[in-house]
Amino acid sequence: MRFSALSSIVPAVLIASFVLSGCTSGATPEALVPQGASRETTSSVRRIAAPVPSGEIGQIIASAENNTAQLQQHELAWAAPDAQSQAFVTVPQAGDLTRPAEKPVAMLVPAVPAIDAQQAARGAIYRQRFSDAKPINFGKASPRNHAVHGIDVSRWQGEMDWAKLRSQGANFAFIKATDGGDHLDPMFKTNWRRAKEAGIRRGAYHFFYWCRTAGEQADWFIRNVPKEPGALPPVIDVEYNGESSCKFKLSRAKTLEKMQVFMDKLERHYGQRPIIYTAPDFYADKLQGEFLNYPFWLRSVAAHPSKRYPDRKWLFWQYSGSGLSQGVNGKIDLNVFRGSERDWHKWVAKAT
Repeated sequence: MRFSALSSIVPAVLIASFVLSGCTSGATPEALVPQGASRETTSSVRRIAAPVPSGEIGQIIASAENNTAQLQQHELAWAAPDAQSQAFVTVPQAGDLTRPAEKPVAMLVPAVPAIDAQQAARGAIYRQRFSDAKPINFGKASPRNHAVHGIDVSRWQGEMDWAKLRSQGANFAFIKATDGGDHLDPMFKTNWRRAKEAGIRRGAYHFFYWCRTAGEQADWFIRNVPKEPGALPPVIDVEYNGESSCKFKLSRAKTLEKMQVFMDKLERHYGQRPIIYTAPDFYADKLQGEFLNYPFWLRSVAAHPSKRYPDRKWLFWQYSGSGLSQGVNGKIDLNVFRGSERDWHKWVAKAT
């Protein structure tokens, strides 16, 4: 009887404890921040009513009967990638319509199966063949003088032919992952996987929302962006957005504090120092002279960065928001890496 009585009391105590813990877990300063969905409407996170592609198509599944001869298995290995691992990609063979038409400047990727995407990206730089819907004459400072070009994308580019993009000069890609503390770009997982399959170096970026705590946003990014060998450092995108639902006007000191908390948390998790992306107006108000030990990715679509960001060292330059390329419908952002091919390989080896 005594054992029976205790067995009936214990579950009740456990249930009561669970309810109480659920009531008190949110009683922190972060819980006081509005938890509604982010309503950012910049070019990278604007909202439309059109459906978003599921992003789950195009997966190749290879199988063979247990009694298949060894020679037959060898032939199949050349015909399709190993379905058990996404860390390897197969270089397209003759007759494959997705094979890049442009030969890399540095070297050809060997026509053998199961080439590691990291090795492919490290050994081949493709000459840029992009055009621009609104071209700018940068004079002697033209981005075309840079050896390593790349792109940044989000859901708004829709379905893309990543192999074609690489052949057109997309040697790296920054892919929209998250913004605020609750929004995941619906195309992130698809873009993340397909860029790697095409042998493109890629990193993920987060659009910072000033009405959510920095720690909450860092946790959301970490939850959704995998920690992978060979990935470029994570990016924090900080800029003004006049159409944002967040109307807070933070001081310079508070802005820098929130950014530091976010970046510190990402650096501890990924083991890489984050890259800071920004635009001229936000930089002039908040960032000039700050974060000197961080790499910067600067937007400057009407003049060379030296004109818009005096005395600021930069690593990446976004020189166009109206780029055109085979492999994507509509416009795409274009970028360059500051340095030669040799500089690129050295930086990638160190950063990843």
